[in-house]
Amino acid sequence: MTNYKENTPWMSLIILLGLTLVCSIIVQLLTLLGLSLGGANLLDFSDPDNLLNPDNPVALYTLLAASSLGTFLLPSILLNRYEKNIDYFPMQNQHSLTFLGLIFGFLVVCNPLMELISNLNMQMQLPESLQDIESWMRAKEDGMAQLTERLVMVDSITLLLANLVVMALIPALVEEFYFRGVLQNIAKRIFGNPHAAIWVTAIIFSAIHVQFYGFFPRMFLGVIFGYALYWSNNIWIPVFGHFLNNASVTVIAFIYHKNGKSFEDLQSSGLFSTPLYIISIVLTVLVGYYFYKVSNQKKRLHESKVD
Repeated sequence: MTNYKENTPWMSLIILLGLTLVCSIIVQLLTLLGLSLGGANLLDFSDPDNLLNPDNPVALYTLLAASSLGTFLLPSILLNRYEKNIDYFPMQNQHSLTFLGLIFGFLVVCNPLMELISNLNMQMQLPESLQDIESWMRAKEDGMAQLTERLVMVDSITLLLANLVVMALIPALVEEFYFRGVLQNIAKRIFGNPHAAIWVTAIIFSAIHVQFYGFFPRMFLGVIFGYALYWSNNIWIPVFGHFLNNASVTVIAFIYHKNGKSFEDLQSSGLFSTPLYIISIVLTVLVGYYFYKVSNQKKRLHESKVD
């Protein structure tokens, strides 16, 4: 019988990547097969740069949900069941309501700062020698923006609810379980340093989305969620924060579309004044420090009880 304690972090990583590959392929193939047997026309071969057919929303949402569940959630759960001695999904209840309020407040106050980072990222330019790479990056970004626009710019409550599930709830759950719960834990065991693990995981989390002109704001979000888990020791705190972030974009896009505004209006809606950026930075630091302080109080209380 396998001794779970013998698994090194590198072995855990190899097992995770293997499970990710196998589960992703199997789940997506089964989903495509089921949709095809049901008569769904999911692929549009007339556009090789955007094969997903947006004219069949039920099939499209089904594939997106299945892809997320198969690629991120299923491997995480399987690894957690295999390596039973490792607590990949901590759920410490102490101060949980406080931490939920803090992650909500943190996302609110850092929103202008996030917009500033996003705007700077969008203005990124590569040297002339790398113009071909930059053109490819722009094309990938534009293709993703088109798909995002087709999904989020809706005017019916039914599609809004579908978006909240497929684009907010499911990604928040599966990505936090995978990246913060499993991958960050493995990285911490590899580096022996929780801060290095948080930043490396955040970089991987952003890179996996293959959106180059949104890389830095997404990485910053990954850092926020990483520290939220580290300080709270509760996986549901970053899940809640991730859901709030995605859900707010989904709801705002719905409101914009209902009011006759375009996706371009949505993208340019976050421009703030310089004083507001400064206030956002200050408040972000203060709320982050308070989060850290509450975490330290919790740890000292736990240590005193143990002693």
